[in-house]
Amino acid sequence: MKGTLQVGDRARLAFKVPLQKTVPHLYPESADFQAMPAVFATGFMVGLMEWCCLEVLKPHLDAGEGSLGIHVDVSHSAATVPGQTVTVDAECTRVDGRRIGFKVTAHDGVEVIGAGAHERMVVPWRRFVGRVNEKAASAGADPIAAPGAEA
Repeated sequence: MKGTLQVGDRARLAFKVPLQKTVPHLYPESADFQAMPAVFATGFMVGLMEWCCLEVLKPHLDAGEGSLGIHVDVSHSAATVPGQTVTVDAECTRVDGRRIGFKVTAHDGVEVIGAGAHERMVVPWRRFVGRVNEKAASAGADPIAAPGAEA
């Protein structure tokens, strides 16, 4: 990782919520989720927050590096319906070597819908994929491809 990331670096991401990002679509296999209202799912909100943190990190990564979400501590305090635009703000709050901390907030144009903290670990993809593929082999699962590698 380059030495350019600073506490206070920020990104903003806006996303118009489609029906496919609502609770019944989170795990279609779950009858309980299928019975819930079609509002923006917490799981998708967390993913949107992670995406915004990726945007903060992107210009500071070296070739062959990426980051993994390692901790999430957020609230989801209000419902958002399809068609509303959720805006997420992420701010770097800590740089501790490869471990990066963020403050995240999501707003749907009416109210704050979620807020909290997220941590990511910067990793070399080749090493991470190697470890995952060792695990896959021991579990009898298919290997994964490294980011940027030909399929």
